[in-house]
Amino acid sequence: MKRAFYLLSSLMLVFTTSCVDSLDEYNVDAKRPSNVPAVTLVTTAERALTRAVVTPNVNNNPFRLYVQYWTETTYTDESDYLIQPRQINDQFWNALYRPALGNLNEAKRLIAADATVTDKVKANRQACVEILSIYAWKTLVDTYGNIPYTEALDFNQPQPAYDDAKTVYTSLFTRLDAALASIDAASAGLGGADIIYNGNMPKWVKFGNSLKLRMALTIADVDAPKAQAAAVQAATNVFKSNADNAQFTFLEALPNQNPVFEDLVNSGREDFVGVDFFINKLNSLNDPRRDFYFKEAPGGVFKGAPYSIVVDYGDFSAPGEALEDPTLPGMLLSYSEVEFLLAEAAARSFAVGGTAASHYEAGVTASILNNGGSAADATAYLGQASVAYATASGSDYKEKIGIQKWISLYNQPVTAWTEWRRLDFPKLTPPATAVSVIPLRFPYPTPELNINGANAKAAGTAIGGDKVDTKIFWDKF
Repeated sequence: MKRAFYLLSSLMLVFTTSCVDSLDEYNVDAKRPSNVPAVTLVTTAERALTRAVVTPNVNNNPFRLYVQYWTETTYTDESDYLIQPRQINDQFWNALYRPALGNLNEAKRLIAADATVTDKVKANRQACVEILSIYAWKTLVDTYGNIPYTEALDFNQPQPAYDDAKTVYTSLFTRLDAALASIDAASAGLGGADIIYNGNMPKWVKFGNSLKLRMALTIADVDAPKAQAAAVQAATNVFKSNADNAQFTFLEALPNQNPVFEDLVNSGREDFVGVDFFINKLNSLNDPRRDFYFKEAPGGVFKGAPYSIVVDYGDFSAPGEALEDPTLPGMLLSYSEVEFLLAEAAARSFAVGGTAASHYEAGVTASILNNGGSAADATAYLGQASVAYATASGSDYKEKIGIQKWISLYNQPVTAWTEWRRLDFPKLTPPATAVSVIPLRFPYPTPELNINGANAKAAGTAIGGDKVDTKIFWDKF
């Protein structure tokens, strides 16, 4: 991100040191340039999108609590699924629509008007914007169901209509295919303004195809033919190693530190410890990621707390020291996730190459390597009968893959919540104090109901009720 900041600083220096023809030119605020380079808007959107999906701030992203990685030590409202008092559904919606999609939408307009770059570079930049936008739109659909889409982000549409969630997915597949087809991997992209891949277009091709694979498996229970076709098309061009991970690297200094560091360290609070259900599972499998995921509790053991019970922070395993690094990359999509998606695709008899077992093993190994472990650790872990694909407990592939995927997605909480809803494993139990079932979606934001009420209410009716227990269209079991 430093590169993008340096770019803006250089522009400001030019504005403030050039010769002027009249005193009126002194009345320009150098800190508020009237012309913003399109690529810097993409930088801002990458940062905003990543922060939205990785932050542990309970006002914005309670999903580590929903999938029972963490529990709260003092205030258990979010662990009890209270959403409206803090307007969590509003905050998540706004983070994706405004700084993420809003900046991407404006970047798209400015890139199209930029006469300083070649058509191939322009097409590559637009493709990057599209891939990020599709990621954000998918996240919104997976969280709310029907959403404003075709009329969204338009100042002339202050009360946008809501689009059917499945129809939005169909559009996203079409847009993603077009974006991937437009990329010239030999030409430049966003350059240093791209914090995810530093302008490396072959990496963006892999990211786009890995996102397509994720989308394909998401709809596999409701449209198997489409899911199979998309998965097969994507499979040969997805991530091949952890070096391909789509992740945003944060900085040491404010305001660009990893938001996990902000909440665990900068806040000065002791709000979170691991859940006994999760840590007991790690302990039972002698999981080599425990040291990365958590700190030891007193007595040199890993100990989780009961979920949604007020506890003493010092008695249990808090989130690990690795998560207290301000520069820890924020993960959008990981190689480990891709391998688990391929494992599921193979288990469904989709012709993606390899076997369910081989991809499962690759997914476990990639996760261990990316979370503090070694290749030897992965081999020993997979050598256990309780972990090996052939002998792991589970009546079908959804349980075998679902349990290990849940463990591997520890630092991808939004994806973990989606995959738990979709695969239905592990079997999580709400606390006795919960106000509802574990949320299957977020209700529509209060401002939407107040300002765009007719459309929001119609959307709620169309999906079966604007409630937390209403399933997203792809959640059939």
